[in-house]
Amino acid sequence: MRADVSVTGMVNRIEGPLLFLRRTVNVGLNEAVQVEDDTGRGRLGRIAALDDEVITVEVLESTSGLSTVDTRIRFLGEPLHFDVGPDLPGRVFDGVGRVIDGGPVISAARHLRIEGMAINPAARSMPRDFIETGITTIDLMNSLVRGQKLPIFSGAGLPHDRLAIQIAQQARIHGAEAGEFAIVFAAIGVSFDVADRFRQAMEDGGALEHTVLFLNLASDSSTQRLLCPRYALTAAEYLAFVEGKHVLVIITDMTNYCEALREVSASHGEVPSRKGFPGYMYSDLATLHERAGSLRGSEGSLTQLPILTMPADDITHPVPDLTGYITEGQIVLDRDLDRADIYPPVKVLP
Repeated sequence: MRADVSVTGMVNRIEGPLLFLRRTVNVGLNEAVQVEDDTGRGRLGRIAALDDEVITVEVLESTSGLSTVDTRIRFLGEPLHFDVGPDLPGRVFDGVGRVIDGGPVISAARHLRIEGMAINPAARSMPRDFIETGITTIDLMNSLVRGQKLPIFSGAGLPHDRLAIQIAQQARIHGAEAGEFAIVFAAIGVSFDVADRFRQAMEDGGALEHTVLFLNLASDSSTQRLLCPRYALTAAEYLAFVEGKHVLVIITDMTNYCEALREVSASHGEVPSRKGFPGYMYSDLATLHERAGSLRGSEGSLTQLPILTMPADDITHPVPDLTGYITEGQIVLDRDLDRADIYPPVKVLP
């Protein structure tokens, strides 16, 4: 690992969450940085783009108070990592893995890269057993099989948040001890009251003791929304493939993630594709969803249940369209069933 390097006065301009620096040091893509203002306050960031002359840094907090003159950039010499350990269940983190429940920091057993490691397809085992969610239309018609990824396609105003909480509280594995099952719940770009409702529901239902909760608020930087699912999946991979647990990852709302991806891509000046989303959105989503799986020789498994809202209930919109290509089937919530006061409003025969 390269030693830390610090530079001052190298910022050319600041645009939203991005800093554009003159390239005077040899650094790598996705390297973590510490951005300090003239008061010494530090902000975490990462290198998002490089060329021969410019380094583009994504700041994971507000860039308010930063100037092009006094800002000091410290290059940490390694990508973003997350400290994980066996005491993860029962804890609450923000979108970039910082403890926000008032408890002590995590006792780190591993220091893992948040991008994860590619799973060799030949090492995957065939998904066979299922996770019981307690939702009849899912368990009987669209079974959630361990090691797979099964998205829920919803719409604005439909009860997907209620459904996510209910699944997190009720999900279990037949014939397995409670300690063998864990949930990682990631809320991306939600309002404060929704985040508080998620947290309170987990505590009241007794699910928090085997749940790792990541809360990214709508008021947080858009760059944090791009990292929240990566921190959550890093925690899930540790629990599944190191601790040997069967882990269910619930992520809501992936549409907020994709909107943040479009916003940051536009800030980079990249050429947009369909509806302004970047052309690499498919491969970017695949780097998240393909982290699910069951491995030969591993006792644990990682199952994903991503939730996304379809803009204007359009299932051909780029976000649900590309997600459908990556995942195994989908659960679709229907507005007409919801208006008829049927819960859950799952369209079982689309």
